Amino acid sequence: MKYTLALITSVFFMMAVTQGNSQSYDPDQRCMIDANEQCLPNVILTAIPFLRIAPDARSGALGDSGIANSPDPNSMRFNSSKLAFIDKDMSFSATFTPWLRNLGLTDVFLGYLSGYKKVDDLQTIGMSLGYFSLGSIAYTDINGISTGMGNPREFEFAVSYNRKLAENFSAGLTGKFIHSNLASGQPVNGLIIASANAFAADISFLYKKEGNVTAEGSEWTLGGALTNLGSKISYTGNINKDFLPANLGLGTALLMNFDEYNSITVSLDVNKLLVPTPINSVQDLDGNPNPEYDANQNGFPDYKEKSIFGAALSSFGDAPGGFGEEVSEVNYSLGVEYWYDKQFAVRAGYYYENPRKGDRQFITVGMGIKYNVFAMDLSYLVPTNNRRNPLDNTLRFTLQFDFEALTGNNY
Repeated sequence: MKYTLALITSVFFMMAVTQGNSQSYDPDQRCMIDANEQCLPNVILTAIPFLRIAPDARSGALGDSGIANSPDPNSMRFNSSKLAFIDKDMSFSATFTPWLRNLGLTDVFLGYLSGYKKVDDLQTIGMSLGYFSLGSIAYTDINGISTGMGNPREFEFAVSYNRKLAENFSAGLTGKFIHSNLASGQPVNGLIIASANAFAADISFLYKKEGNVTAEGSEWTLGGALTNLGSKISYTGNINKDFLPANLGLGTALLMNFDEYNSITVSLDVNKLLVPTPINSVQDLDGNPNPEYDANQNGFPDYKEKSIFGAALSSFGDAPGGFGEEVSEVNYSLGVEYWYDKQFAVRAGYYYENPRKGDRQFITVGMGIKYNVFAMDLSYLVPTNNRRNPLDNTLRFTLQFDFEALTGNNY
């Protein structure tokens, strides 16, 4: 339930961390410890975390990797510059992902629509719409008295321009409008919660090179993307703003063709959030104030008052636990995709997140089928630890529609 909890946290826990939570850094364990010398989790929480959810079944079956593998209409979320190399003239896809279905909820889901249109051999335009519904929620005050019902929801609308800058190199630029309505009109600590809006941008690139790893030829790709670089948001009238989940992602993939019917792609993505690492220690073990928590004594943590670009630059060296904690903030996605005759695919993947940074660890499996105008992808998630995942025992699916197969247009 990490994403759902993070959404609620972004609204209701904007003040300060719990008083008396004595912490200090243990250089031997390379972590912040409590009074019992146990390592404490230090998860990076941001506003609107659904922007970092893999939106489609194909990437969902590849361990959430998607930065450098072959382009499709859902490339917008990972690396839109891939669209400059896409072969088809125009295509779109639709994905429906049930959320927390293992808990018996039926009205919580993630929907994603995306598509593209080639302008010419060099340029491609992409568009996408993501919608996250948290269903119907009964609000109560601190005494448990009902304050009404609500339907928390968020959405993202994005448009991208992608262009080949050389035969083997492309770049992309994406603009986004983001809206979040989690508890609009509800009073919390004397403040009325409002909906929040934000603007953000993605910058991405892709490099590809053909090779001869296999007798029938191979292709190596390297991609990178800076995503969700945008304005901070507030649900309380510009008080104590929260960061969007700005992210640096690097990915590589190797496509190996064994013959005219069989091919395999192996992909690897690494991702790191470009937002400050929380400093949750108000006091040290001796009860003295921690000067790094609120140096200006205005009641808000200093790490949340950084500028957008200042936070992005300092995010590579601001972890209280030093370099070891910075390394632990990197997430890894590994995927393997097998195609037969470019019509039937089998996929598997693995995702790893450090236990102190959220502890999402799972195996993914899936398949894909292409037939004439239509294509369908399915994926399924299998946790590898005791942490419950919103997609436990959930089958997600994506449908694609290829206009080129229908009209016969080709560039």
